[in-house]
Amino acid sequence: METKRRTRIGRVVSEKMDKTVVVEVEWHQPHPLYKRIVRHRSKFKAHDEANACRQGDMVRIKETRPLSKEKRWRVVEIVAKEKAAALVSEEELETTS
Repeated sequence: METKRRTRIGRVVSEKMDKTVVVEVEWHQPHPLYKRIVRHRSKFKAHDEANACRQGDMVRIKETRPLSKEKRWRVVEIVAKEKAAALVSEEELETTS
């Protein structure tokens, strides 16, 4: 029986380590008093067994048992490669303008 584990989607900001990537996850939340939408970011170290992720890729990560001192996440899949991820973000900017 598999337990319910958290998943996140974020952008790879560093791939300098062997079999480890740093993934930055961004979310928006209203400020409790002023109600303005505030952008929050968190960085997670995630295990990338095949060293397939590159900087700028959009990836899905899943919570897992501790793999090292700071590594508690595992890369499940690469959602979009760097160039495709850049095109997606440009399209989002055009639609919001």
